[in-house]
Amino acid sequence: MGRGRAKAKQTKVARDLKYRSHETDLSALAQELHGTVHTPSDSTEDAAPDENDQWADSRSRD
Repeated sequence: MGRGRAKAKQTKVARDLKYRSHETDLSALAQELHGTVHTPSDSTEDAAPDENDQWADSRSRD
C-alpha cells in the first residue's frame, strides 16, 4: 500500500493546525519557557511507595 492515505491525513492535520484558531494560554507558555512550571502538590513521587509495587525499593534508593 502506498503512502497516499497517510500523506492526505498529515496534510489535513497540518491545515487544521494552521487555520484553526487556538486559545493559547500565553502565561502558561511563558512559565514553561522560563522554567517556572507550577507542579501540583499531590505529586505521586512524594507519596509513600505502594506495598504491592515490585519496583518500590528501587525508586526509594535513587
